[in-house]
Amino acid sequence: MRTTVGIIGAGPAGLLLARLLHNAGIDSVVLESRDRAYVERRQRAGILEQGTADVLRAAGAGERMDREGLRHDGIELRFDRRRHRVDFPALTGGRSVMVYAQTEVCKDLIALQLREGGPLLFEAEALAVEGADTDAPRIRFRHEGREDVLECSYVVGCDGFWGVARKAIPARLTQVFERTYPFGWLGILADAPPSHEELVYARHDRGFALLSMRPPVTLHPSKEAASLPTEAFVSRLYLQVPDGTDPEAWDDERIWDELERRCETDDDWHLQRGPITQKTVTPMRSYVHEPMRHGRLFLAGDAAHIVPPTGAKGLNLAAGDVATFARALIHQQRTGSPELLDAYSQTCLRRVWQAERFSYDMTTLLHRAPGATTFEDRLQIARLERIVSSRAAETDLAEAYTGFPFGRAGE
Repeated sequence: MRTTVGIIGAGPAGLLLARLLHNAGIDSVVLESRDRAYVERRQRAGILEQGTADVLRAAGAGERMDREGLRHDGIELRFDRRRHRVDFPALTGGRSVMVYAQTEVCKDLIALQLREGGPLLFEAEALAVEGADTDAPRIRFRHEGREDVLECSYVVGCDGFWGVARKAIPARLTQVFERTYPFGWLGILADAPPSHEELVYARHDRGFALLSMRPPVTLHPSKEAASLPTEAFVSRLYLQVPDGTDPEAWDDERIWDELERRCETDDDWHLQRGPITQKTVTPMRSYVHEPMRHGRLFLAGDAAHIVPPTGAKGLNLAAGDVATFARALIHQQRTGSPELLDAYSQTCLRRVWQAERFSYDMTTLLHRAPGATTFEDRLQIARLERIVSSRAAETDLAEAYTGFPFGRAGE
């Protein structure tokens, strides 16, 4: 097999890249180790920055997002039983975010790729990237029980932290920056209406809590039923827990009680409860691999960087990476200049490090570290007080949350 761009991984980054290239008339092949059902139900991020939503629209993949997603114009910060709303459009010149789950983004992009795009091979395990520093890199992969080779002009690794792409960059050429946090998130999906119309980020002496949601699901009654279709609400909720926590150690009542306590306010707000359908624990980590390019191999998304989920940056950074690569390759093919491709790593890393900074700031602002002192508690409250009392500080948060520009080389 031969193609211009070999893409490893059919998460949102790999699928979006394939779509952007297809729209520009550049052929690609996507290799995904899992089956389609797994990719379409893999629960991950749910917040799309303004720039990510705009790229999906421009790629022709935003119709269902705009119809079913939830535009959010702010978030709420809670601390000391007080509530403060951060108004995104007022602080950023009209920017907002979209609540639309990664699973739905993948469904939309998979449907487009299978209908209009190049080959998308599920259960195709990439084994190695060879010749990354040559003009003809190759991906060795296994599909339908036999090994094959995909010959490429370029390879883009969207295969996550455990994938093979990053391993093709010689260790002597790399530098790794990382931090592991001593806590994680116990996350639940619950059949319950949202407890607030926007996301709530709560700082509490017992630990952080986040109230989020998914767009409602339309339920169609049976032919025998006379009622009209109804909407089923799904809440996505999180609690800070010690690293290594077993989610099954928390029974449902304990989870709801702890969420209620950490999000308590002095007004008449109350938590909406319902059946819990899923429990998971997400570890918290910051990680950056430099460079993000070696020869004709380019890393994107979790293959190059990981952020704690507090800032809602993971999927959005991946979208920025592939948009940057697509723009650079299109520029090279139209002008003959490799300038933007050569600047890929530098261009992406500027945005990556700003997102790392913001995610770290949000994490240390809202989570209580094990053994934290009263001095550290007061510093957290002082930082929050600064945000809610200073338009400049509040604007900094709003600009970062709604997204850093994808940017061009030299910007």
